[in-house]
Amino acid sequence: MLEIHTKTFQELTTTELYQVLQLRSEVFVVEQNCVYQDIDGKDDKALHILGFKNEKLVAYTRIFKPGFYFDEASIGRVLVKENERKHQYGYDIMKASMDAVKHVYKETTIKISAQTYLNTFYTNLGFKKVGEGYLEDGIPHIVMIKN
Repeated sequence: MLEIHTKTFQELTTTELYQVLQLRSEVFVVEQNCVYQDIDGKDDKALHILGFKNEKLVAYTRIFKPGFYFDEASIGRVLVKENERKHQYGYDIMKASMDAVKHVYKETTIKISAQTYLNTFYTNLGFKKVGEGYLEDGIPHIVMIKN
């Protein structure tokens, strides 16, 4: 079972921030073999949704209020540590993220830039594909919206 915390950038401890950056690098840079600038200057404007198992960060997202990243509220940097994916923690962290958007920002419409291979995962969460696919950092993506 995941223990989920929602924190502003300022509320993150240095240990939590280190774990976030380490896990994002592990998944998005090393596992996906994608050299890109993960530290993009936006973390201080995001709410961070952290999923811990036995006090170790294993799932994560960051969310933005409407108008910051997209016109709509958004969820990004969605990840689950590779050896923990069998537990369906992706659904747990996304549901917590959608709840946070609803409660913190009072919004129900959420827009995401999703890696194309995760279309079914996001469709199962109520997102619908919008428009054509595109490359972001060399990885196929699609825009998806949940109302």
